[in-house]
Amino acid sequence: MNKGGELVELKNARWLGYERRNGNKGIRNRVLVIYTVKCSEFVARQIVDRIASADVELVGFDGCTDNQYAVNLLISLIRHPNVGAVLTVGLGCEYVQPERLARIAEEEGKEADWLFIQEEGGTRRSVEKGISFIRRMQEAIKSVRRVEMGFSDLVIGAECGGSDYTSGLAGNVAVGRFYDFLFDWGGTAIFEEIVEAIGLENFLVSRGASEAAKNEIQYTYRKALDYCKSVRQYSVSPGNFAGGLSTIEEKSMGAVIKSGSRPIEGVLKVAQAPKKPGLWLLDSTPDPYWMQFGITNPNDNEGLMDLISCGAHLVFLVTGRGNVVGSAVSPCIKITGNHQTYLHMEEDMDFDASPVLMGECSQEELALSLAALVKRTAEGTLTKSEALFHREFFIPYKYQEKQAAVIKSCRKTAQEE
Repeated sequence: MNKGGELVELKNARWLGYERRNGNKGIRNRVLVIYTVKCSEFVARQIVDRIASADVELVGFDGCTDNQYAVNLLISLIRHPNVGAVLTVGLGCEYVQPERLARIAEEEGKEADWLFIQEEGGTRRSVEKGISFIRRMQEAIKSVRRVEMGFSDLVIGAECGGSDYTSGLAGNVAVGRFYDFLFDWGGTAIFEEIVEAIGLENFLVSRGASEAAKNEIQYTYRKALDYCKSVRQYSVSPGNFAGGLSTIEEKSMGAVIKSGSRPIEGVLKVAQAPKKPGLWLLDSTPDPYWMQFGITNPNDNEGLMDLISCGAHLVFLVTGRGNVVGSAVSPCIKITGNHQTYLHMEEDMDFDASPVLMGECSQEELALSLAALVKRTAEGTLTKSEALFHREFFIPYKYQEKQAAVIKSCRKTAQEE
């Protein structure tokens, strides 16, 4: 088939998804087990391990102190279209209440239940009760209605980590060109890592789809730059240097190319769904005044969970040097532009973008190959991390302003200038 024919075929591709009460469609039908404090993690993990099913997953928040950022993120995962049922597991004295989370799931039309370990009488009784809940839920969600989906229904997020010199030349290029296709097909694309856009303020701002979008992007960029200065750390590592990158500016150019070339509709906050299809920038940098608990983006899995919290059906992780992680809730497609990395870690890597460096294909042909992999994944084919039961996640403490306050602030800044 020629490129034009393949492009039309993929644009019109259809598969069956899972219908949710709010009208959203999922590409998976997961049972999500959530622990609401570190003290209940062991019991929740035992429930998941004992069930040993690919469609039963674990996420949770370690903190005992109340944190609205973490609560918002957990709620967004409960509402995620890939989730069909939710069990929340608490100890009994934490701030984040499992009953409240289970009630939100019920309001979304999903199977839900909850338990307190203190009330059940300890570990063994809690695990057994949780297993009984899960088995009931698994049976119940088998009847979820299947509906037709296409690329216009998809929300896809992109993250890069463990970058080397091939990331900006091939791996992120493949994602960027695919994002252009997804945009043109009526779908939704989200990219993040504003701390890996240092030096590219004017470039990003110029791509804003409106004056409001440009102001939001400018505010987000300057906030990230101030944050990096305050913690005396930019998002570049020894591994990046070993992989052939020299500066944060060089890494930034490679990282931002994964956004493609289409206009940016605006800026999302973590756990905020896009208001309409198109290309969006996700801001995961803590807002002033952030809680003084470490720094932002301590690992790739925080970034992946941030993207998923915005409704991403699946996520890309571009890594020149290789990675083995997956992600909870949504499948993770791992992409590398380094052929040696792909060969060395083939059991973990999903997509080899290196042919474009060898002159074996064009950027468009590479993006079409990636689109075909996305289609197969959406149809139900497991990614490498799914098949290996990788379900990493990370939910930290953060402070996050309301989006309205951010927009008001950035508009005021623009007016003052």
